[in-house]
Amino acid sequence: MAVGRAQLTFGMHMVGTNKALGQHWLKNREILEEIATLAGEGELCVEIGPGLGFLTSSLLRRFGKVIAVEYDERLAKNLPKSFPGKNLEVVNGDFLQFDLEGVSEPYVVAGNIPYYITSPIIEKVLTLEKLPERVVLLIQKEVAERIASEKETVLSLFVKNRATVSAGPIVRAQEFTPPPKVDSQVIVLEPHAPEVSGEVFSLIQRGFTSPRKKLVHNLAGTKSKEELEEIFKIIGIAVDARPGDVKLKMWQKLYDALI
Repeated sequence: MAVGRAQLTFGMHMVGTNKALGQHWLKNREILEEIATLAGEGELCVEIGPGLGFLTSSLLRRFGKVIAVEYDERLAKNLPKSFPGKNLEVVNGDFLQFDLEGVSEPYVVAGNIPYYITSPIIEKVLTLEKLPERVVLLIQKEVAERIASEKETVLSLFVKNRATVSAGPIVRAQEFTPPPKVDSQVIVLEPHAPEVSGEVFSLIQRGFTSPRKKLVHNLAGTKSKEELEEIFKIIGIAVDARPGDVKLKMWQKLYDALI
């Protein structure tokens, strides 16, 4: 069976106040402190979209240096004025274009990120050659649940292939100014080397062609239906399993049995 390089498209529905910036300010100090605590302590934290600096303040108390990557030129220009004498470097630019590979010391990534670019940000930080030690993101609650869920999706399998996942606190919409249309949740990722190859992930994507259909139907063409059912029985996949029922390590076994 021939499989190609995986193209990482998750089809996530994102929302934002401003399609260019998606800005919602979280001002609840207790929640901000909890996010910073989950980020930990260390030499360096790279913060995504610091905005007015509410989370930045908490991060600066825990890290020797914070590099804050802010897309909005006005906010980037004003942010250092709020933290005189602090080891804060503000970069005015798009985080998706920021060179994390050029960061020399161990670092953590943290941020309250725009919903509509959650997928590209997660893909960026988990596919680096030099991985961050930890990634702590405040994202749309629905997406956080999908990532951490026992019911798998292409997104959850992609993330679990490259990181240990844990869910943090839920943040209600009313905690933000202006409030978004949905609640948010913190997700903590501990990146590691991929557990399965790009070829296996291509098989996963093929298996999720129609997520509600039985996996045996989605994999038609790789083997005959009878052969697929026999392989499923041998490796321990239920014959009537849907793609979301199959865990990452089982996809590896399935790939090995199909090649």
